Amino acid sequence: MTSSDTPTPAEPTGPLVRHDRRDDGVEVLTLDHPKVNALCVDLLGELEALAGGMLRRDPTDRPRAVVITGGPRLFAAGADITEFAERGGAEPFALSDAATVARIGDGFLRALGAVADLECPTFAAVNGVAFGGGCELALACDFRIASSGARFSQPEILLGIIPGGGGTQRLARLVGPARAKDLVLTGRTIDAAEAERIGLVDAVVEGDATEAAIERAATLAAGPRDAIALAKRAIDRGLEGTLADGLRIEQEAFVASFGTEDARVGVSSFLESGPGKARFP
Repeated sequence: MTSSDTPTPAEPTGPLVRHDRRDDGVEVLTLDHPKVNALCVDLLGELEALAGGMLRRDPTDRPRAVVITGGPRLFAAGADITEFAERGGAEPFALSDAATVARIGDGFLRALGAVADLECPTFAAVNGVAFGGGCELALACDFRIASSGARFSQPEILLGIIPGGGGTQRLARLVGPARAKDLVLTGRTIDAAEAERIGLVDAVVEGDATEAAIERAATLAAGPRDAIALAKRAIDRGLEGTLADGLRIEQEAFVASFGTEDARVGVSSFLESGPGKARFP
């Protein structure tokens, strides 16, 4: 077969990430790239655009929580490995050049960074597998809710490469360097129970993880939007520096929180009715 006869993958016929806005302030992003939700360049671009668009909306119209899911069967099986190989020609399985690899890696960096930058709480709802880039996408979220049948891995080492979407960095910050090295250097797969035990997963549920994640997201969506955003930013930014740096960041956010409508409503409600009764705008 000549290079001109080599088949090319079919072009997507619709969006690769579906976006649903719920009345309770929770917005759901569903990966829709059959058969395994491979994180191709086009999907990553859509994810970046959707997450970035949320941040660019008027503050009062931004999501109060976001759930990312791959649907009921699986989360995402990883990057689209075919994009890292030359197609056609004398060596159809030759690796792409460094510039192409860097472009794909940058797509992961931007898309997952856009998810991590969201001001609201974010949940990865993991049914089935979250391998490679799929696991890294889950790591970019604040919380990971998994079905009891979910499985996780960073298998890049088995291909002679390493993770390029945060697997060496976010994973180590979440579960510690020794456990991260175990998963990254062996490429082994772990089940939901072990993922929960090491802190990779926050909760394991029977049935559909998406429903459970939406329920948890709705609880936070009913909370004080501005205060939650300030607290999330303080935690994330504080981890980037020393303890002293983090404490300064916290103090700045603490002072800023008193200038919000959330503080006015929350403190007034406490003084009038006691704790836990505030209804935030």
